[in-house]
Amino acid sequence: MNSDGLEFGLETGVNWSKISDLESSKALGTWNIGFYFDIRIKNQWYLYTGVLVKSKLGVDELTENDLQLLNTTVYEENGDYSQKINYFLVPAFAKYKFDNHIYLEAGPQFGLMYKAWIEYNSDIDGRESKIKESNKDLINKLDAGFSVGAGYTLFKGNGMTIGAKYYLGLTDVYKDISGTKNSSFFLKANIPIGAGKKDKKQEEVTTL
Repeated sequence: MNSDGLEFGLETGVNWSKISDLESSKALGTWNIGFYFDIRIKNQWYLYTGVLVKSKLGVDELTENDLQLLNTTVYEENGDYSQKINYFLVPAFAKYKFDNHIYLEAGPQFGLMYKAWIEYNSDIDGRESKIKESNKDLINKLDAGFSVGAGYTLFKGNGMTIGAKYYLGLTDVYKDISGTKNSSFFLKANIPIGAGKKDKKQEEVTTL
């Protein structure tokens, strides 16, 4: 599937997210995975798109005021509460690749929410508890914002790419709570599928 004008592969990594205008400032760390397309537009300019099919945004260690604001059940035992939201995340970035295999990218990112819940976790005297309370109906289905990122392609531009990006949401997370925006810092790796075979064929043609 890979060619001079198109690269396809897997994107995976970790991200740390927050929701603005809540009292909690503790980032929620999660793992994500999906696929990507790197499409050459002209010269060293590319369109980067795809979808993270397993990804979460949210915030960790919600405070008592946050729980009241979100109308969440509060349990008598001490524990930690977090907001977790599953999204399909779709980037549409303009990407520029330099000759030294470093790249810069920027553009909009869109999210489609399909699951959301408040998660309660406790560990008291060796007794662990985990309770999930769905609050999907309180959250806007669509999320949109802007991302900027940078990275480097290994093996002289022919291997895996490692990078980082920052996402700032521009739409409210909650339907009735204005000012609540997603933000997240991503560390990622892009693994091309079939790129090695493509390069080998190109070398054979060059040799002949």
